[in-house]
Amino acid sequence: MPRREPRLRPPRHRLERRALGWWTAQAAVVVLPPILVLALLTALIPPARTWLGLSLAVVAAAGAAYLLVMPVWRYRVHRWEATDDAVYAVSGWFWQRARIAPLARLQTVDTASGPLQRMFRLTGLVVTTASAAGPIRIQGLDRDVAAELADALATRAQALPGDGQ
Repeated sequence: MPRREPRLRPPRHRLERRALGWWTAQAAVVVLPPILVLALLTALIPPARTWLGLSLAVVAAAGAAYLLVMPVWRYRVHRWEATDDAVYAVSGWFWQRARIAPLARLQTVDTASGPLQRMFRLTGLVVTTASAAGPIRIQGLDRDVAAELADALATRAQALPGDGQ
């Protein structure tokens, strides 16, 4: 009988629903400037209106698709969970990444948020371990949830033998 590889179940917790707005705002910061520049150039340079207008239409259509699809897609993928033994996070968009870090290997737990994230009352959690793959990042958590989780992870890691002690 062929041996089946075990499958991981998805982590239990979704990010805050406000992450949809945060990701949309981030996308708008990237998408809107080229659209505005092309619109301005289309209006100011009559001989090139056809080509600039066509470029504007293509960039605006791609930007609108990105603004509408990306946040929902990411929200469906991004999940996290913390148990007594490990932190587990799945993230990504096209390239999805699942990371599990045993708490015995935990070195630091930090919270970090940029200005746009703070506008949506969100915070990211950064769990650093002794892994060459780098830290586990869980972006889009409620501020209070992130603070409680950081405290709980640090407390649990201190109780375990390993890097966290």
